[in-house]
Amino acid sequence: MSTTPNSRLRVAAINFLNPAPLMWDFEHPPLSAPLALRYQIDRMSPSECAARLASGAADIGLIPIAALAATPGLRILPGCTIASKGRVRSLLLVRRANQPLAALRAVAADTASRTTLAYARMLFHKWGNPDVPFLPMAAELDAMLQRADAAILIGDPALFALEERANRFERAGEQLVYHDLAEEWRAVTGLPFVSAVWAAAPKNEAQPSFFDESVAQDFIQSRDHGLQNMDALVTEWSTRVPIPEETIRSYLTANIHYVLDEECIEGMRGFFRMAAELGVLPEYTVAVPELVV
Repeated sequence: MSTTPNSRLRVAAINFLNPAPLMWDFEHPPLSAPLALRYQIDRMSPSECAARLASGAADIGLIPIAALAATPGLRILPGCTIASKGRVRSLLLVRRANQPLAALRAVAADTASRTTLAYARMLFHKWGNPDVPFLPMAAELDAMLQRADAAILIGDPALFALEERANRFERAGEQLVYHDLAEEWRAVTGLPFVSAVWAAAPKNEAQPSFFDESVAQDFIQSRDHGLQNMDALVTEWSTRVPIPEETIRSYLTANIHYVLDEECIEGMRGFFRMAAELGVLPEYTVAVPELVV
């Protein structure tokens, strides 16, 4: 792929901790400088990434997988994902202990990711409360629980909530239950919880062929280098988020899975199949280009 500074591919990236390994080469030498000639990186929330790609304001985005069903023609880049095959910690449903899941009357929902809300909606079908309303709110647990019986927190705010769990109980004296949505999904379906993938905008006549193997390899190589430089990532992010280094390390190494392998692809297919059956999302067929990862 050859580009000039004025024809760089516009990349919508997520400004949470969990994509940090994926972004390594774009942020660190020796490859950050040559990659800056090819790609223009902008950081935002997951839902904003999806909106940028859908509107044509980005060429590549790290998008919640639900956006694939909402925007026909998006093309999945092979190799990379943000997923979990067990406990993830950064996707939480928090409820009052005296209010069971089947009896919740309203859930305050962080709207940063439509995908997490789709997973949650399907879980509520399984929990016998399919029509509980989701109230869009900023990700602030105390305020959310003032308006609703439970709250959905995504990304860094969820990690903060877990770190502050003991402090909140001492402060508020309220017993809460913290459901890990990836763990709950695995228990119900046996599938991994796939949150996001790199995707390319639909083909157009102005730029029909930028999505080639070299682009996918740039992102795969960045992921691999990020995973190889975990010590440096942990040190960097410990200055950016109020979370202990050991928590950051275990989160990035044990909770998040970054390889779009066959199990994750099957997880995506199961997600879209159930979402269509329950009317949560339109029907969508997962198509991933073949590439050695």
